[in-house]
Amino acid sequence: MLTLTENACTIVKQMTDAPDVPDSAGLRITQAEAGFAVSAAEQAEPGDQVVEQGGATVYLDEGSAQQLDTMVLDAGVDDTGTLQFGLVAQP
Repeated sequence: MLTLTENACTIVKQMTDAPDVPDSAGLRITQAEAGFAVSAAEQAEPGDQVVEQGGATVYLDEGSAQQLDTMVLDAGVDDTGTLQFGLVAQP
């Protein structure tokens, strides 16, 4: 199952920890034409795998869940302030 780094947990929690955002909110990863698409989601879609770690919630569509089963999600902010997500193989 996909795991998250401490940085990824912190950033996902920051994205979804707002007064007007439902408690079920999380980050959703779906298959895209060239890799994966990442977006904020208020809740899981039918068939999503739910990953909860360190207070962060990530929703994976079926295809992404299979492809990311042995991966680690990391996140950070670059020098321009742009949020970036990356994937590495689990050790």
